[in-house]
Amino acid sequence: MTNLANLSKGTIVKKIALSLVALSALSLAACGSNTTRSATNNLAADAQNAINQANSDIANAQATASNALDQMQNSTAAATNAATSAVANASDSANNAVQNAAR
Repeated sequence: MTNLANLSKGTIVKKIALSLVALSALSLAACGSNTTRSATNNLAADAQNAINQANSDIANAQATASNALDQMQNSTAAATNAATSAVANASDSANNAVQNAAR
C-alpha cells in the first residue's frame, strides 16, 4: 500500500511539475508571431492534458485510499466480532464449569 501511495504521489508531482513548465513556456511564447502562437496553443493543449491526467490520478489515488480505509474498517469489525464471540464462548464455558463444580 505504501509503495502504491508513493508511486502515485510521485507521478502526480511529476505531472504537476510538467504542467508548470508547459505553462511557463506558454507564457513566454504568448508574445510571439503566428508560428509562436501555434506552438503556444499546442503547449496550452499539452498543459491542459497534463492537468487533466493529474486530476484523474488524484481521483484514482483518493479512490484507492478510500477503498483501503473501507477494507481496514471491515477487517477491524471482523476482528472485533471474532474477539467478542471468543470472550462470550469463554464466559459460557467458565459459567458451565462453575455450575458443574457446584453440583
